[in-house]
Amino acid sequence: MPAELMTTSAIEQAETVRSGEVSSRELVEESLAAIDRMNGEVNAVITLAAERALAEADRVEAGDERPLAGVPIVIKDLLQLTEGIRTAFGTEASGEFVSPFDTGLVAKLRAAGAIIVGKTNTPEFGILPTTEPHRFGATHNPWDLGRTPGGSSGGTAAAVASGMVAFGHGNDGGGSIRIPASCCGLVGLKPSRGRISLAPLPESAPMLATDGFLTRTVADTALGMDIGSGYEWGDSAWPPPPSAPFADAARRDPGTLRVGFTTVPPNEVEVHEDCVAAVQETAKLLESLGHEVEEAAPAWVNPAIIEMFLSIWVAEVGAGIEALGGLIGGPVDTSKIEPLSRELLEGARAMPSTEALNGILALRGFTRSVVGWWADHDVLLTPTLAQPPMPLGWLEPEPGEPAMKMLDTAGYFTPFTPPINATGQPAISLPLHESGDGLPIGVQFVGPPAGEELLLSLAGQLETAAPWADRRPAMAAAGA
Repeated sequence: MPAELMTTSAIEQAETVRSGEVSSRELVEESLAAIDRMNGEVNAVITLAAERALAEADRVEAGDERPLAGVPIVIKDLLQLTEGIRTAFGTEASGEFVSPFDTGLVAKLRAAGAIIVGKTNTPEFGILPTTEPHRFGATHNPWDLGRTPGGSSGGTAAAVASGMVAFGHGNDGGGSIRIPASCCGLVGLKPSRGRISLAPLPESAPMLATDGFLTRTVADTALGMDIGSGYEWGDSAWPPPPSAPFADAARRDPGTLRVGFTTVPPNEVEVHEDCVAAVQETAKLLESLGHEVEEAAPAWVNPAIIEMFLSIWVAEVGAGIEALGGLIGGPVDTSKIEPLSRELLEGARAMPSTEALNGILALRGFTRSVVGWWADHDVLLTPTLAQPPMPLGWLEPEPGEPAMKMLDTAGYFTPFTPPINATGQPAISLPLHESGDGLPIGVQFVGPPAGEELLLSLAGQLETAAPWADRRPAMAAAGA
């Protein structure tokens, strides 16, 4: 029974523990066994917390009413800190840093009964949309081991898709939840700016990144939102609370929505025919469900937006690398960071403060020009990505090319996600399509500011109309 449970939802797993049908120890042991069986090929989990997880599982009893009582989960090895478990940020420069405290989201997940079995792989400092850090090596997509699971939450996505766990933490500063959700056939919601607090850590000046979750079901994602959201004293943004629990929204009829769809990205790169087909078929599905659907999009076609975003990204990454020194107790040894990170750090140090501030101002102006579109629409539908999952190594620059070339190349893969980090709106990727060779293809729904309830209601309706639960990689099915 525990082995079969690894491909069910986190909510179902908690219920079996609560009922006494399965103990938390049995569930955690099965998760650890799945990691042991598959991680050699997938390389999703880079820090294991087996002894602590089992000890915590032994303290969970039948009848425990906490929403994730005894459920094994993973935490992305970036931003969120874990007391007693190494946090590496995907880099050699962090050494063996272990935080003396849990950040707020981790503490909330533990309080909800979750058992952290490990930390997951991420590109160095979460910079790239593929998970291939020099320190820990590449994470492989469970659907095709020669392809990327996306990034930067690629380790978490691979762990959930392969059946190591049912619920994983991620974060998203330019698409880093939605990108791996699309690549690995999962539900990936980027919450509104400020919905999930970074406390006690300060937010960066651009406030592009937010935390969230990667799951197989809309209900699990909604549960994660109920556990993790909420204002903490000192937060720089505070969206209004939902009208009811997010779990209720996932079961609620969304009503008739005004949906605009587009396959034209802001930077006008070429979009793969499978990604175009995913949007077109989803638009037809939405029409069949009674929604008002038209080909329409905000005024976001602006090739300069990528340059704006990258200038801010350079400054943000550079500041983040320097901030690591405050955690590890000394300056960061730049000889231990990857060439791209080094180039970004050097670029940030050379950037005039006015350039960084003007970049933020430009993104704020872009937001003003884009978000007003939602006054006449409820949802924007786009491809999540411009291409199906790419082969591992696809971002590597040619010999002699600067490492920064990788960011330009990434823009051909991920044009639809960064603008929504700039605007701060919620967006969700749903696994509604497959490529011609059976790889997952996600579609992105962008909601109005603070519109997670609307997105979850629509996502729940689509999950019922076009179920994806039975679609999973062969290795996950074999494990069950």
